[in-house]
Amino acid sequence: MMFAEDDRPSPKNGHEIGCDLSLLSADELDVRIALLKQEIERLEADKVTKTSSRAAAESFFR
Repeated sequence: MMFAEDDRPSPKNGHEIGCDLSLLSADELDVRIALLKQEIERLEADKVTKTSSRAAAESFFR
């Protein structure tokens, strides 16, 4: 089956939790660590937004 250039699966960028790390270099591990730290920051920022929204809603309905 021939794929058009746009139909090809994109390469997996990122990190899968629990994947085998034995074939990764130290530089590749650094890249993944940086990626995961960015994701943690994004998650924490979203959590702050959601908890502040909830607190505002709770104070409104008291």
